[in-house]
Amino acid sequence: MRALTRALVSVTAAVGIAAGTVATAGTAFAAPDTKPAASAEAAPLAVVNLGLNSTQAKGVQQWLRANWDYNGAIDGQLGTNSWKAFQRHLKAYHGYKGAIDGVVGSGTVKALQRFLKNNGWGYDGAIDGIAGTKTKAAFKTFANWCVNTY
Repeated sequence: MRALTRALVSVTAAVGIAAGTVATAGTAFAAPDTKPAASAEAAPLAVVNLGLNSTQAKGVQQWLRANWDYNGAIDGQLGTNSWKAFQRHLKAYHGYKGAIDGVVGSGTVKALQRFLKNNGWGYDGAIDGIAGTKTKAAFKTFANWCVNTY
């Protein structure tokens, strides 16, 4: 049986080489990939700092921990759990109507813009759901306050 398999592989490889498709010939008899597919649970969480440095993001996380039931690491990486806590705040006070999912989409950004505009953090742009330079600058002002307060 092994001799027959070797002969078939050799013939297939020779035909593949002759046809210029070595890759096809080499993989025609390859063993199936037995590695399990990566699950969504194992995928790294998205980090969306919106221009904050790690010290500023840590300040925001400390504010979230003190006020919005954030129980993750104070690591300067605004990931899914940080944004879930922020969405709880935005839902309670700033018109966020989306899911508490930690995804920083346009609904989250619109509510963040309302927060930054209505609470004196220096945002004077449109409530458009786009995290542009004005949104990021006002978010930094808020974050710096968090660093100095928490």
